[in-house]
Amino acid sequence: MKYSVLDLAPVPEGHDVAQALRNTTDLAQQAEKMGFHRYWMAEHHNMPGIASAATSVLIAHVAAHTSVMRIGAGGIMLPNHAPLAIAEQFGTLAALYGDRIDLGLGRAPGGDGAVYQALRRSGSDDFPGDVAELIGYLGDPRPDAPVRALPGEGSHVPVWILGSSLYGAQLAAHFGLPYAFASHFAPDALETARDLYRNRFTASTHLKKPHFMLAAHVFAADTDAEGAYLRSSMQQAFARMRTGTRGKLPRPVEDIDAVIGAELRVSVDQMMRVSATGSAKTVRVQLQKLIARYQPDEIILTSQIHDHAARVRSLGIAAEIMGGL
Repeated sequence: MKYSVLDLAPVPEGHDVAQALRNTTDLAQQAEKMGFHRYWMAEHHNMPGIASAATSVLIAHVAAHTSVMRIGAGGIMLPNHAPLAIAEQFGTLAALYGDRIDLGLGRAPGGDGAVYQALRRSGSDDFPGDVAELIGYLGDPRPDAPVRALPGEGSHVPVWILGSSLYGAQLAAHFGLPYAFASHFAPDALETARDLYRNRFTASTHLKKPHFMLAAHVFAADTDAEGAYLRSSMQQAFARMRTGTRGKLPRPVEDIDAVIGAELRVSVDQMMRVSATGSAKTVRVQLQKLIARYQPDEIILTSQIHDHAARVRSLGIAAEIMGGL
C-alpha cells in the first residue's frame, strides 16, 4: 500500500512563517528518503497556524527541492479560483517537474465568508461544472477552442476529488476520479462515503477502477506517553477552532484536560479518532486496525507536531511501519 504525507506547513508557537516553510522543505526531503509516495499541501486562508495559503507556490518550491516523490495539492479549494487559472498554474508545475504533480480539489472555501469576499469571488457554486472545465483545460490540446490553458493543455495532471461528506464521494464516482476522504478531521461519514464512492464509480479515461485514500493523524514517538504528549498540540488546535480562537500550533502539554477541559477534549478526540498515537508497537497496531476496518487503497498521514525534529521522527516511525505491513 502506498503511503503519503499531508503537510499543512504548521507555524508553531514561538516560530514564524519563514521557519515553518523551512521545516516543510526539510520534511519533504526527509519524507522522500523515507519512501513516502506523495507529499500534499492544502489551501487554507486567514489562519495564523498554517503557512500553505499560496499552495501552488509552495508546491513549486517543494518540488524543486525533491526529485522523485509526487508533490501536489490536498487540496486546492476550487471555488476560490477560476478553473483556467488553476489549469495554468498546474500546467506550469507539470512543465517544470514532469509527471510528479497531483491536483486535489476541494469544495470548501478554506476560510470563512470574509475570506471568500476578500478573494473577490462571485459566490457561484457550480463545483461540478468547474471541475469539468478544469479537467478539459488539462486534457488533449484543442487548437480551435476559444480559451486554452497555455501551459496546461495536454499535461493531463491527475485530478483528485477531496471531501468530508457524501457530496465529494458522488462527484468523484461520477467523474471516474480518485477520491481522498478528510477523515483526519471529519470522520463521521467515512465508511458511508467510501462505500458510496466505490459502488457508484464509473470507469473513465482517468481511472479504470475506484481508488480511495484515507487520511489519518499519526503521533509516533519512543513511548506511548511521548506520543500522547505530542498529540496534545493538535488537540489544543482543534479545541481553539471549536471555540473560535485560532492561533499558531500550540506547544504540547502534559495534562490536556487541564488546558481544554475534559468535555471539549472528548469532542476533539471524536474528531481525531482516525489516528495512531504512541510507540512504534502501538502505532503499528493502530494503523493495522484502521487499514483493516476502512480498507483504503492508499493512506495519507498528517503529523502536526510542534517540534520539527519530533515531527520528522514521527513520520519516520510511520514509514517504517507502513513499509513493513
